Amino acid sequence: MPDSVLENSEASNTGKSALVSIIMPAYNSAEFITEAILSVQKQTYSNWELLVIDDASKDFTLTKIKKLAKKEPRIKIFENKENKGTGFSRNKGIKAAQGDFIAFLDADDLWKANKLETQLEFMKNNELAVCYSSYERITENGQKKNEIIEALPYLTYQKLLKANYVGNLTGMYDVRHLGKIYAPEVRKRQDWALWLKAVKKAEIAKGVKEPLALYRMRRNSISGNKLEMLVHNFSIYHHVLGFSVFKSLRCMGMFLKEQLLVKTRQLKRTK
Repeated sequence: MPDSVLENSEASNTGKSALVSIIMPAYNSAEFITEAILSVQKQTYSNWELLVIDDASKDFTLTKIKKLAKKEPRIKIFENKENKGTGFSRNKGIKAAQGDFIAFLDADDLWKANKLETQLEFMKNNELAVCYSSYERITENGQKKNEIIEALPYLTYQKLLKANYVGNLTGMYDVRHLGKIYAPEVRKRQDWALWLKAVKKAEIAKGVKEPLALYRMRRNSISGNKLEMLVHNFSIYHHVLGFSVFKSLRCMGMFLKEQLLVKTRQLKRTK
């Protein structure tokens, strides 16, 4: 890219700093969503909009979102009349987004205060259209596990095809250079499919080594159910990417090898 990504975006905003659109799908997240939104409000980079999509929650999620939005004009609320799933909700937010950059944060995860500022500067300095970072893991009740998932220095499409190396809560892409990239509207692993599209189009993505987000380890999550994860991974290869059954099975072999021999090295324990 001949010009830096951030400079181009700033120019498009007539001298103002680039706008970041943050997409937050939410379903029955009343216990966590206030903290998640507050972590956005505490960002040292202030030119953002937060698009929260309530996926027909049955608890007080929507009530809590509306309470915070009354005092925060940068929060925009969208409501699904019936539960549509994370992929549909994220796409609804992406479609409405006005930003030069799009980032993602689930309603139970958290950002560190310097997340946006650090990544935007990193993207500018490295002339990147896709960026991600390391992140810490916390327990369901918010306690630190003293574990960091360390971001790979860079990613190509072929590497990402082997396994998902982008923590969705850390990913960001430049709309000016890539256009809006949507997720397939499937119930699981749609974030991986989105980043596959983005990295393929950008040709390369790079990671910030500093952990910039906190991932909440929830009970009954897909990451904790290995068999379910394999089923959904095969679906991404076969149904979303359109690979033949044989090629999908071959990719599953690569995925298992990557999970067992490579991805485990990303986990770093701290004191």
